[in-house]
Amino acid sequence: MSSKELTARLADLKAFQLKAPIKFQTLGRFALWREDDKVNAKDWGRDKTIQLIQYLISYRNKHALHKEQIMEHLWEEGDDRDFKVALHGVNKVLEPHRPARTEAIYVERQGVTYQLNLDLVWIDVDAIEKYIIIGNSALGNLPEIAKEAYQNAIVLYQGMYLPNRIFEDWSSEEREKTQVLILGALVNLAELLITTNPMESIRLAQQAIAIDKTWEDAYRIQMSAYIAKGNRPQALKTYQKCADILDEEYGIPPLPATRALLKEIEAIA
Repeated sequence: MSSKELTARLADLKAFQLKAPIKFQTLGRFALWREDDKVNAKDWGRDKTIQLIQYLISYRNKHALHKEQIMEHLWEEGDDRDFKVALHGVNKVLEPHRPARTEAIYVERQGVTYQLNLDLVWIDVDAIEKYIIIGNSALGNLPEIAKEAYQNAIVLYQGMYLPNRIFEDWSSEEREKTQVLILGALVNLAELLITTNPMESIRLAQQAIAIDKTWEDAYRIQMSAYIAKGNRPQALKTYQKCADILDEEYGIPPLPATRALLKEIEAIA
């Protein structure tokens, strides 16, 4: 993809974040902005209403979701009435002034299947994924575009996906995917900055380690960044920290690439 195309996609993503009538934050906490006004948590009413919209967000990239599938995942003892009440609650929060007997525009219905209208609904995890796709596409030949894309994604990452649903099976896939994506973005951006801004590279790698202390790529980035700053002792300490963590957590040594980097550092006079 060309520089012009990737730049246009970045601009479109930024513009959509500004103009989307419905915006969801799912990282660190769950929040909704409707026409740029934050919706009070109490407006959701029953927890099943919140569960339904969070489920639709989590499965936004699947095909339209059948009502029975949704109920089976969300409520073991739920029935058709539970679904209708929860859906009514969702639509009431998203479209409080929608005229009676008109179709909802944010939660689209086709028969007994439902899905979010992603042309009108902005979601932080969705934006992060799209920014990272752009960053990865630009990583080889267009580093400045890659940096901007990764930076935009990292700014949006405010913590764990739906932290109040960590014990719900239906939320785990999105949580794990988003964590892997943001770890990759942090490491890729940190690597791009090693020579020009090693301190920022170290900070980004540390941010990755704070998310997953066994993320070995981040330790290698830190080791290289410390060498770029001329701080050989700290690079060696970083390797030892990595080795200790991996041994403590998994009982394994660092990867060959990490050990090879250690040898390079030890060879520095």
